[in-house]
Amino acid sequence: MPFPEPVAGDPAKSADLVPAPAGAAGPAQKSEPIPGESFTEAVAIMARLRGPDGCPWDREQSFDSIRKYTLEETYEVFDAIERRDWPSLQDELGDLLLQVLFYAQMASEAGHFSIDDVIGNLNRKLVRRHPHVFGEEAAAQAGNRAESLTVEGIDAGGVLRNWEEIKKREKKDRPAGHGRLDEVPRAMPALSEAAKLGSKAAKVGFDWPEVSGLFAKLQEEMSELKAELAPDGTPQNSNAVTEELGDLLFTTANLARHLKVDSELALRDANAKFRRRFAAMETADGNGLEQRSPEELEALWASAKEAERKPE
Repeated sequence: MPFPEPVAGDPAKSADLVPAPAGAAGPAQKSEPIPGESFTEAVAIMARLRGPDGCPWDREQSFDSIRKYTLEETYEVFDAIERRDWPSLQDELGDLLLQVLFYAQMASEAGHFSIDDVIGNLNRKLVRRHPHVFGEEAAAQAGNRAESLTVEGIDAGGVLRNWEEIKKREKKDRPAGHGRLDEVPRAMPALSEAAKLGSKAAKVGFDWPEVSGLFAKLQEEMSELKAELAPDGTPQNSNAVTEELGDLLFTTANLARHLKVDSELALRDANAKFRRRFAAMETADGNGLEQRSPEELEALWASAKEAERKPE
């Protein structure tokens, strides 16, 4: 049967795009909550806030003015997850969803697209990129043009290979004129961008064939950085030092990629660890850390580090 289009004005009905599992129960009882109703209400609230009788602050916002809030809300979601603070995560996910509603409302006002378009596009993407779940026919109706995919009995690795193959075919169907690296958003956190750029380049064979080459590259970049420093360690040329340090960080991010480590998350974890250990130093010291000698500070750090390693 033909793949259904989303129903304009009713985001809840976009769920009709997903085929029901075999043996699924009938319609939900009236007493059960319907998620689509809450979402539709949120869409209506956002439209009201931006309307003629709405909120002055919301009405004067633009795509550019709320970008910073989107980034802030994303990091607040990360923070709640890392702290395992589930009530805060619920709240922060709502704030992040607000950003989606805000952008979609402004886009609708400008005639670009609506929230229905956003959801419909997402639903079709999920169906076409999961032929092993929804079936090849449904995936094809949703726009999948990739052929000869293995969909029966595949593991997570097979799913990822199919996903990349389907994405590759989607991009072939788009108008030409952009380079491969143009697909990497410039607004990504720098470490994540570096890893993504390296991954894109690797797909055409421009990469270190083995991880040992990255360790050698790290040594090379460190030597080049040291060469820009005076004997007392001060920069001789701040621009050159900035460039060499950037090269060192870029290489580090790609070393993490080769080691299957997300460099951005690894650094966030290291930051959290530093926070914990420094807080332990402050707790252990009763006179103020600024009164301590470098040797005493190092001893407090070693003690905090050792305390973390001891089993509870």
